Amino acid sequence: MARADRLERLDRKRCDLEADYTAALVEALEHTVAGSWGLFDHRQDRNDRARVAPLIAQLAELAEDIDEARAGLGMEVFALHAEFMAERGPPGAEAVGEPKQARAFLARLQR
Repeated sequence: MARADRLERLDRKRCDLEADYTAALVEALEHTVAGSWGLFDHRQDRNDRARVAPLIAQLAELAEDIDEARAGLGMEVFALHAEFMAERGPPGAEAVGEPKQARAFLARLQR
């Protein structure tokens, strides 16, 4: 019974962490949709990077905690963080701007 209780607490913690991560990401995406660049690091601007660095660090820390909880529950890694990080960086020649990319990412999250 103690193991079941421990797993239940761990699963609740995982759910809370995932909700925190998603809320922080959605807030950042909405800010980007409103015209604030830097979240996806398209321009690779030093000022943009400095402005979003605390958010990226917070998301990475949450993702690490989520992955630890998921590992304890025998679950796969947290795919949302990997997906977000894969979209960051220099864009291709025909890539959309960060606000449009953020809008598309939000649309995928809401599905």
